[in-house]
Amino acid sequence: MSDRRVFRWATTSARILAATVASAVAVVAVVTAVSLPWPTVVREPVRLSATPAPAATVIACDGGLLAVGRNPEDAAQIAEATTQQLTTGVAEGAPAPEETRLTAPELSSGEGAAVFTAPPQGRARTDVAASGSSSVVADDIAGFAASACRPALMESWLVGGSAATGAADIVVLSNPGAVPATVQLTTYGASGALAPEGGADVVVAPGTQRFVPLAGLVLGEAAPVIRVSAVGAPVRASLQASITRTLTPGGVDQVGAVPAPEAAQTIAGVTVTTSAAPGESDATTVLRVLSPAVAATATVTVTEVGSSEPAIAPQALPLAAAQPAELELGGLPAGTYIVDVTADQPVVSAVWQTTGFDEGSDFAWYEASPSVTVPSLFATPPGPPPLLTLVNPSSDPAVVSLTSQDQSFRLEVTVPALGSTPVRLAPDEVYSFAPDASGIRAGLSLTSDSGLAGFPLWPADAAAPPIVVYP
Repeated sequence: MSDRRVFRWATTSARILAATVASAVAVVAVVTAVSLPWPTVVREPVRLSATPAPAATVIACDGGLLAVGRNPEDAAQIAEATTQQLTTGVAEGAPAPEETRLTAPELSSGEGAAVFTAPPQGRARTDVAASGSSSVVADDIAGFAASACRPALMESWLVGGSAATGAADIVVLSNPGAVPATVQLTTYGASGALAPEGGADVVVAPGTQRFVPLAGLVLGEAAPVIRVSAVGAPVRASLQASITRTLTPGGVDQVGAVPAPEAAQTIAGVTVTTSAAPGESDATTVLRVLSPAVAATATVTVTEVGSSEPAIAPQALPLAAAQPAELELGGLPAGTYIVDVTADQPVVSAVWQTTGFDEGSDFAWYEASPSVTVPSLFATPPGPPPLLTLVNPSSDPAVVSLTSQDQSFRLEVTVPALGSTPVRLAPDEVYSFAPDASGIRAGLSLTSDSGLAGFPLWPADAAAPPIVVYP
């Protein structure tokens, strides 16, 4: 009995020792495996790059100038006071664009705004440019207006206009697409951001225009900014601004949209024709700026075109969140200017300029100019000879090539670093605009003895970028 017991204990001890050794060997193996580099296998995923076919280029115009209240039985009725004279063209070698008209159910008389569509050529998009002008002299509206035809956007900002006494401003919403758009209008004023009932769920049917009186959104607001947000389809938004002073029309303008807020904005081609006399309270040049989201501080610099020195000392403008601020730019002699707004937050801005405050005067809103880095087309509308202001914000000289559609005008302009250059062009013409690698900001100004207008140049829509597919 005792011999077998000793044998069992010996066998058990041997097993324990073997297990202990095996465990130690396993630990050493794991530690060694972790500490030593293991071979890896890297496989690049299969991917395919494809460039989507470009869509047709579609731009919509503002249409003729509108008059409100001509019907004594319906004071809110809107009529066309005068038609819009258009200039349009496409890239060299492309067929003429198709022209259609938007219908306007709220318009009691007149035709709707024009829409130009240019189909792609092969796998390349076709650039199309158009602009228009209108001039009217009537008891209820007078002045000269010019605007560029633009593509529709899902979001845009209208900086300008007024809903104070004497103003009869109208928000114009155009849908050149094939599906309905539902638009939300957010107003910014002295009370901050508001979503007025009259601007909620505004349905713009395909191929139509809708008109929303600004006074119905922000009655009494002297310095509004409007955000236009669309779902379902993009819309082309603009603002017709007009004013009457003691029964005398004081000017009219068609204010284009700003695509998005930016921390640095350049308003090019502000034309000053007159300054307020000493002691006068009315300002002839006013900057409006909005920081939509948070409080900010903007630095405002005014420079005459062709000069490197500020025309007036740079000014700091504090901005409360969602409340537009205005700054009078007084003391500017007659000339053409650039207004730079640099803020620590994204902002939108525009400059209001008037020729005076008497009968026969006119005014214009000058919007900020986006950066143009690709060859683009633009059209100069019928009217006075336009002045093109080229602004180079880079630290290197920039070269811009300008060519008229009929090839009769060709010019290569060198814009100095951090400088500007004016170029006089012909009215009622289409030009190609080709900057070098530097981004250029540009604005067009039209000035006559009694008329004032201007609008920025926009870049051509970039071609559809390649997309990467992982099968």
